[in-house]
Amino acid sequence: MTVDFVQQSPSATEDRFEFYWNQKGEWVEEPNQRRGGESGVQRIHDANERLLYVKRQVGHTYRSWRYPLGRPTVLRERDALVAMNRLSVGVPELVYCGARQGADKQWRALLVTVALDGFVEIDNWYAAGERERWGEAVHDRVLEAISQTLARMHLGRWQHGCLYAKHVFVRVAGQGENVDVNVALLDLEKSRQRLTTHKAASHDLKQLRRHSSWNATEWDRLIYFYKTVFGSAIKGLR
Repeated sequence: MTVDFVQQSPSATEDRFEFYWNQKGEWVEEPNQRRGGESGVQRIHDANERLLYVKRQVGHTYRSWRYPLGRPTVLRERDALVAMNRLSVGVPELVYCGARQGADKQWRALLVTVALDGFVEIDNWYAAGERERWGEAVHDRVLEAISQTLARMHLGRWQHGCLYAKHVFVRVAGQGENVDVNVALLDLEKSRQRLTTHKAASHDLKQLRRHSSWNATEWDRLIYFYKTVFGSAIKGLR
């Protein structure tokens, strides 16, 4: 069985799955054993010198009522990336996703994305002194951009599922009144669509509160911006 998604159509003679599977690059996440299989991430460059990240998996699946026999987790992540783009939520650009099941029923799977140019983890942004460099007005815009990104995702009933600060990336660039603030979310492997917007929002925001370094004042500011887009309060966030 083969499942493929390609952002741009490959040539008729090109096997995209085997091409990316055979690429060699630096491991940024060494293969580790989990979910009954193996998963790791390599960094490579394409023919145009773009930096790409290749998630390679063997037997790395999840099970649900819809897929009781297991489905490669990269396919769930691909679904989330496509959905986030439709919701105008910043995520890495999807280049290729594919999964192949051999005669032994073992899955091999790939997810290839473009590196987020100029983005850094929010905690690393703080640690580098960027808040002090840009000032409080820009910091307010960073909190607002993060909040708006999360609210758009949740209004689509999508739950990130692993919303730690290390998966929230920001990019601030420009000068004076032309400062541009962008936010992107990473690691959507556990993302799924919930029955209601509030279920998605409650899970993610409570998780982010536990796994972020914002103090009470900063968190209240973030939630204030969040509610202006989401439209209502989420219980139990303090």
